Amino acid sequence: MNSPRLLLLDTASLYFRAFFGMPDTLRAPDGTPVNAVRGLLDFTAKLIDTYHPTHLACCWDNDWRPQWRVDLIPSYKAHRVASPGATVVAEMASSADTAGELAPDDLAVQVPLIVKTLQALGLPVVGKDGYEADDVIGTLASTATMPVDVVTGDRDLFQLVDDQRQVRVLYIARGVGKHEQVTDAWIQARYGVPASAYVDFATLRGDASDGLPGVAGIGDKTAASLLTSHGDLEGILAAASQPSGGVGNAVRSRLGAAIDYLAVAPTVVAVARDLDLNVTAEDLLLPSAPKDPEAFAALTESLGLGGSAQRILASMTGAS
Repeated sequence: MNSPRLLLLDTASLYFRAFFGMPDTLRAPDGTPVNAVRGLLDFTAKLIDTYHPTHLACCWDNDWRPQWRVDLIPSYKAHRVASPGATVVAEMASSADTAGELAPDDLAVQVPLIVKTLQALGLPVVGKDGYEADDVIGTLASTATMPVDVVTGDRDLFQLVDDQRQVRVLYIARGVGKHEQVTDAWIQARYGVPASAYVDFATLRGDASDGLPGVAGIGDKTAASLLTSHGDLEGILAAASQPSGGVGNAVRSRLGAAIDYLAVAPTVVAVARDLDLNVTAEDLLLPSAPKDPEAFAALTESLGLGGSAQRILASMTGAS
């Protein structure tokens, strides 16, 4: 029997990658595109076969751009908001009062199909209204009592890496088949800071893909140098406030110009770790067979899931 291990999927990260990486010729008998559905199943099967988790959660963006983050930094993901009338990714949130995320038509139509497929399989889908999948992952990873693998293409989740608690990130930026195992040593080697400093590092550097401006003129190397010298963002700002604090005039000026941003950005960058998700470890047990075999069989036929359906079933059976 496998030792307890929790696999947390950044589901949107995986299905976006599947959509753009799998042929758009993969279609259901009625012509509906299913490349994201099939790709997600294939990716999940491969990860289960490789890491043998006993528990799994498909973490979901009930709110991909929470208002509380936008209130702090209005530019947060603003460039990804769909204009009126554009196709958006369907959400599972109970309220739809936030603007949807722009998506290609052929992907948006597949998201509800992904939800139905995961539910028929019994693969737990976990979300929280008002929060992103990152926050769900942050909470599950921080409260787990077993080793955790976080599957994502999002660097922000590097902040969760914790060698002592056996929490690592399986980083899929180069592809699921070429993913990297991100540990504290990996982050230290890549960025020059420990995982525990990653929120402050990301705050200083910024991230254009999330609409986070960072501090103008401060990139990876300068951010790492400042954190190495002064410990954390608070220590950096304290040193910058003193003429003899060891912070050069140019950097001091840049920090001063960004002081309002620096006051709120760490809250935006940091993922939640204490959400009430109303799930237990028992709820996240990886099933060895579909929860609703008739529904999954019907979806397999109507969507033409073919070998992807066979592979996910085989991985679930083999993991038990």
